[in-house]
Amino acid sequence: MKMERLERATIEAEMAGLAGWALNDAASSISKTFKFANFVEAFGFMTEAAIRAEKLNHHPEWFNVYSRVDVTLNTHDAGGLTELDFKLAKAMEKAAARRGV
Repeated sequence: MKMERLERATIEAEMAGLAGWALNDAASSISKTFKFANFVEAFGFMTEAAIRAEKLNHHPEWFNVYSRVDVTLNTHDAGGLTELDFKLAKAMEKAAARRGV
């Protein structure tokens, strides 16, 4: 099933519930940098997020250096943001919170 690209008003409403996430100028992706206590915590976060991403069949663009994980989400097939991006962002927030972030 193809996901529909969200309208700007819907995106802004979703963003209101996501602390620390940034919307790019074209409203086509969201991003956040997560900082953990150490590499093990960062990798644990990535592992938990990867399992959720696989269940959603929606995979992040991310980059990890030691305790930092930079995440960018968008739905390439839709050419912007969809419901999947916000589901995954919320799952990442929960995974980070379990690690004190």
